Amino acid sequence: MFAYISLFASALIAATILPMQSEAVLTVLLVAGEASVFWLLVVATVGNVLGSVINWVLGRFILRFQQRRWFPASPAQLARAQDWYARWGLWSLLASWVPVVGDPLTVVAGVMRVRLLPFLFLVTLAKGGRYLVLAALVLHWTS
Repeated sequence: MFAYISLFASALIAATILPMQSEAVLTVLLVAGEASVFWLLVVATVGNVLGSVINWVLGRFILRFQQRRWFPASPAQLARAQDWYARWGLWSLLASWVPVVGDPLTVVAGVMRVRLLPFLFLVTLAKGGRYLVLAALVLHWTS
């Protein structure tokens, strides 16, 4: 049970703007072979998607604070992110698994008022797919 809880926590934190490597945790658990591969993939995906939903919610409300000194983006950065998202649209969420780029992308999706269901579908597809590929590679190399 501890394996699933630690994986869920690392996946959730990794999807926010806080640094964490859920892929490393998943790899260790896969190599140990003491937990169900199916459930490890489900737990990692659910945790990571939930972290992205937290980002999406933050994006929905963050513009209220853009005049504050501590606001994390300049007006130019915010405009650039919104322009980029407007150019690539909803499908850009398929890149939500990409390190460094993916997490801010989910915040921008909230800023751009992307509806929750399409957001969930695309982010789950992207993040679940990444974990599935990682698991396949790890299990192939370690068997």
